[in-house]
Amino acid sequence: MPSLDAFGIVCADIAKSVKFYNLLGLDFPDAGDDHIEATAKNGMRVMLDKLELIKQIDMDWVTPVGRPMGLAFRCDSPKEVDATYAKVTKAGFRGKTEPFDAFWGQRYATVFDPDGNAVDLFAQL
Repeated sequence: MPSLDAFGIVCADIAKSVKFYNLLGLDFPDAGDDHIEATAKNGMRVMLDKLELIKQIDMDWVTPVGRPMGLAFRCDSPKEVDATYAKVTKAGFRGKTEPFDAFWGQRYATVFDPDGNAVDLFAQL
C-alpha cells in the first residue's frame, strides 16, 4: 500500500516561500533555485517548486483559481498559536483569521503563504 511521503507547493517566488515556511518551523537548505525540500518534525517532506519549473514539467498546468489546498500546522499550545500568528504577520505576511478559541476545542488562526494558500495554525485547548 502506498504511503504519503511528501507534498509539493508551487511558488511564484521560492525565496519568499522559504521565508514564510521557515517561520512555521520548516528548515529548508540554502540552495535551490527551482526545487527545494524540507522535512517536517513528523517526517513529512515539503517540496517547494518554482512556477516556471512546473510549467516545463506539465505544459498544460494552469494556476488554480481560489484556494485549491489548505495546510494546517499543529502548535504545542494555544499560546504558540498566538505567537506564531504574530510572528508571521509581523514578518509581513497576510493574516486571514486572528487567533480565537473555536467551538470545536482548538485555538485556531489562519495566515496566507506568499502564493495565497491558506495555512491554519491550531492547538488543543
